[in-house]
Amino acid sequence: MNYKERYNEWLTDKYFDQATKDELESIKGNEKEIEDRFYTELEFGTAGLRGVIGAGTNRMNKYIVTKATQGLANFLNKQKLTNPKVVIAYDSRNKSDSFAMDTALTLAANGIKAYLFESLRAVPQLSFALRALHADAGVVITASHNPPEYNGYKVYGNDGAQVIAPFDKMIIDEVNNIKDFSTIKTMTEDQAKAEGLLEIIGEDIDKLYIDQVTAQVINPDVIKKVADNFKIVYTPLHGSGNVPVRRALKEVGFKHVYVVAEQEKPDGNFPTITSPNPEDSNAFKLAIDLAKKENADLIIGTDPDADRVGVLIRDEKGEYIGLTGNMIGTMLTDYILKGRQDNGTLPSNGVVIKTIVTTEMIRPICKLYGADVIEVLTGFKFIGEQIKNFEKTGQHSYVFGFEESYGALPGTYARDKDAIAVSMLVCEMAAYYKLKGLTLYEALIDLYKKFGYYKEDVQSFTLKGIEGLGKIKNIMSTLRTQQIDTIGGYDILAKRDYKAQERITKDGQVSKIELPVSDVIYFELSNNAWICVRPSGTEPKIKFYIGIKGDNLDDANNKIQAIKDDVLKILEPLI
Repeated sequence: MNYKERYNEWLTDKYFDQATKDELESIKGNEKEIEDRFYTELEFGTAGLRGVIGAGTNRMNKYIVTKATQGLANFLNKQKLTNPKVVIAYDSRNKSDSFAMDTALTLAANGIKAYLFESLRAVPQLSFALRALHADAGVVITASHNPPEYNGYKVYGNDGAQVIAPFDKMIIDEVNNIKDFSTIKTMTEDQAKAEGLLEIIGEDIDKLYIDQVTAQVINPDVIKKVADNFKIVYTPLHGSGNVPVRRALKEVGFKHVYVVAEQEKPDGNFPTITSPNPEDSNAFKLAIDLAKKENADLIIGTDPDADRVGVLIRDEKGEYIGLTGNMIGTMLTDYILKGRQDNGTLPSNGVVIKTIVTTEMIRPICKLYGADVIEVLTGFKFIGEQIKNFEKTGQHSYVFGFEESYGALPGTYARDKDAIAVSMLVCEMAAYYKLKGLTLYEALIDLYKKFGYYKEDVQSFTLKGIEGLGKIKNIMSTLRTQQIDTIGGYDILAKRDYKAQERITKDGQVSKIELPVSDVIYFELSNNAWICVRPSGTEPKIKFYIGIKGDNLDDANNKIQAIKDDVLKILEPLI
């Protein structure tokens, strides 16, 4: 069936409601829009679903959501579980609440009990609740930091982490096996509640979660000593972090938390910002204004599903500047390891986990404190998988894990990124350095002087639609086959192809890569530099991650720029 036939089917089939048909009628004659909505079906991948909200097979709507849920239900029921249970959470995005209820009712209709949060909640709250309730799976309705027109659907396993192989592929197969929307089951909310298949959850779980978050504090006395004159500006960016972040900060003793009023209330249109992304400095314009007014020590901001946090600190000129995810993770790694070593809680087999695109700076830091470093593929679910493995083997004790994209987790109470706990720890860390007479900026410079001037950057290229997908595939194929000897003045010492699971050195020696198969290419360069290339799993982008080690900050910036310039030269004929 081609895109035009699918379009006509949705217009005429009585299964689809009138609102859907009215929306599709409004694009009659717009062939490009019709093609984009129906040339494919929004793919249920290893990260779940993510797409633009709207009618069509290539859009996020209740039909695509319930199809995904029916596939999940089929998978769970084939496991022959006793009284299967699924926890569902959702953020502030448009239609998140209705998609969450659609999910709950489809699960209920399949005999699976759904625990649905009473109102919006953060990703880490879902991860924690799933474990606390001993559920078999979890679902979060969110598109994270994507623009307002997007929403998404993420699936979690019974360990509280996003599903991994082989279960992700098994669920995908079940979803893809559904060919007829009319076979998708549902029931009414009243019926689901009457049959004990839908339970609304809230404060009881929230309290247990916050107790776990506040237990991650390293130096509680530090907070008490500075609380009277320590000021924090916080923005939830119209998302789900507002209540839990403020609650955690209050419970550990911070007294002066100023919330950006214009961005406090949940709003899926994100009216004050172009994109609710804590990586984007433009999202913090209002927060900076408030911070200057209140003379705040730092600024923190969480994305809509509150799994990632951005941090702004004062530089040597007193201006508020943003830290990268690598900077945040590196500083927290040093602070947590040192703090736990000082208070005697650092385990002898402690480990910090990072992804392959995350800074190498933590290696000398972990070495100083006697902690190991483990590297995993991009995606926090692989960090969660390692935590699960440690519980079985006892080989390591998890201390901290983070990835460059502003996500981290300081404990094992959850298995996904937790911006709530990280917000609290960043504030504690800033308070600790304030007692020592240092700003976070000065503390960061001290780390560079001690361990080296590591710097990282990302070049992202957005290539939308069918044509863009083809270009991304061509870029990856070219990089796999084309002989490249140098980039940005650095020699290529080895190339890791995670799809072929091979590492090939400059002189042709081949060794096996033990990590799972992934469409990723990694270039090991001379002088501790590296480049990692991967298509985004959630957006129409291909990303080039770059890392170097410089002699000073200016040298580091120049080295990064030289590599970026060469990447553009390589890509120019391909895009």
